[in-house]
Amino acid sequence: MKKKIALILVLVLAVFAFTACGGGSVTPPEDDGTDVPAAGAVKTGYAVVTSAAKSVDADEKNGTAQADSTVVAVTVDENGIITNCVIDHAQTKIEISKDGKIVTPLDTVIPGKQELGEAYGMKKASSIGKEWNEQATALSNYVIGKTVSEVKGIAVNEKGAPADSDLASSVTVSIGGYVAAIEKAVANAEDMGASADDRLGVGIVTTIDKSKDAGDEEGLAQAYTNYAVVTFDKAGVITSCIIDASQTNINFTKEGKITTDLTAEVKTKNELGAAYGMIKASSIGKEWNEQAAAFAAYVVGKTADEVKGIALTEDGVAADADLSASVTVHIGPFMNNVAKAFDLAK
Repeated sequence: MKKKIALILVLVLAVFAFTACGGGSVTPPEDDGTDVPAAGAVKTGYAVVTSAAKSVDADEKNGTAQADSTVVAVTVDENGIITNCVIDHAQTKIEISKDGKIVTPLDTVIPGKQELGEAYGMKKASSIGKEWNEQATALSNYVIGKTVSEVKGIAVNEKGAPADSDLASSVTVSIGGYVAAIEKAVANAEDMGASADDRLGVGIVTTIDKSKDAGDEEGLAQAYTNYAVVTFDKAGVITSCIIDASQTNINFTKEGKITTDLTAEVKTKNELGAAYGMIKASSIGKEWNEQAAAFAAYVVGKTADEVKGIALTEDGVAADADLSASVTVHIGPFMNNVAKAFDLAK
């Protein structure tokens, strides 16, 4: 009898110990509504910083309405460490004559400097024989593994170029603008589904077809730039996507003199939000940034080829009923930039 009682006590103690150590059935903690990131999850962020400061009036020579947009995309882990980075630049030069005419063909399409590669033509003037895209990629690779504070701490010389000998051997351009854009991109980063081992790409294209000559009214040189920031997993499936655009409008007189304040801030359409003012003309009551976000969400889970295969109507809008319910703007530029992002991803 004593042996049976002892055996029962041993079994009871064993069950208690097994349960206490997590081996038994344990009631899970209540869900507090907080999303727990997946292992290896990172935030996706980007920044576009645009300036028209290099624009010049026409005189005996043609003037130039110039828009320069520095574009940075990043992925960032939970500790604020940059896990991937892409630096690109959209530079648009629209020539203006001294009689207020647009000289540059209106069907001109300008890609980003990363896509231009050697066609940009900086290599021949580089003291280290490096093209712009090579230097931008070297800088973006250098900041991977660093925090914003560490990036801001990169030593520079009197010209704003890297002072560190290792970095200076591959980057001789002034980096202040890129550092500021990296800081902004990290600050903007959000959890969107990307992972640390995803590839990151940026697609950029600029058109100028809305530009017009001066006459009774001032002329307009408009650089309309579309951007796509996209992450892709190992299978090429989109894990996060951001779509944005900027319109840099530079006005000029019939004498070719620029009247626009060249120091004024140029915001992207996402930054403008409701201030862009498309909602009042929208058949679905959606602002441009809302429609861009809807398209970006729609392509997550698809490959670049699947995005390129999205059906369009004759008007260039989405033919799919589900997509057209939330996106009525022309999506061709969005689709093309997703494809560009895939081709340029690293």
